[in-house]
Amino acid sequence: MKPTSSIKILFVCHGNICRSPMAEFIFRRLVEQEGLASSIAVSSAATSDEEVGNPVYPLAKRKLAMQGIGCRDKTAQRITLDMYNESDYVIGMERVNIDNIKRLLKVGNDDKLSLLLDFLPKDHPQHSTDIADPWYTRDFEKAYNDIMLGCKALLSYIQKD
Repeated sequence: MKPTSSIKILFVCHGNICRSPMAEFIFRRLVEQEGLASSIAVSSAATSDEEVGNPVYPLAKRKLAMQGIGCRDKTAQRITLDMYNESDYVIGMERVNIDNIKRLLKVGNDDKLSLLLDFLPKDHPQHSTDIADPWYTRDFEKAYNDIMLGCKALLSYIQKD
């Protein structure tokens, strides 16, 4: 990656209170650890307006805090066409997020739109799989681990590009 380039990443899930903010803050931490904070901008959004204005879900916030990752002042926002157009990578947590982005914003398939776990090696058992919604599964540990796995793979991909 060229150090002077500015890359914008947008993580997306249904409500922007669990998975996508977890991805936003996990990825932001990884970027900071690599000294790339001035080169990579990270945000997150929802495909639904159900949670707009609400903070990160307490169990997601707690899981991040257990890892020393803060998400203070983050509130849910819905994805807009401007957000999409301004992003270099738009990363869904599951296929339904991708479908909803396409439907809501009337965009087609393009290189910027992918699943988080698409960045894993093709022979990895979780390559291109969905990250289960911990709102329903209540398994925030698994969600965190899957998101961390995907974020590390995404950062590696960006650094090689």
